[in-house]
Amino acid sequence: MGRLFDGPWPIVIIIVVALLLFAAPKLPAMARSLGQSMRIIKSEVKEMKNDGKAESTDASTGPVEGKIVNHPQAKPAPTQHGEPTDGTDVPPSNRA
Repeated sequence: MGRLFDGPWPIVIIIVVALLLFAAPKLPAMARSLGQSMRIIKSEVKEMKNDGKAESTDASTGPVEGKIVNHPQAKPAPTQHGEPTDGTDVPPSNRA
């Protein structure tokens, strides 16, 4: 009887049979949870690898031409139909 547990394979087979007998209803949920965990870990590792690369590529693109919106020294454009001129798009009657 001592020769039964000499190697790891008989113990592994007994554990697998016990899991199938007692935990069979929970196996799909456990497999789904394991898959979700693996996907999260894979995405986090990918983000960690790309973390340093994103900053270096943004700096190498050069200057960006843009337009200043709502400049404090700019004169307000003429309004139509009583629109507010103070930079908000909320009518005066609804302002807090």
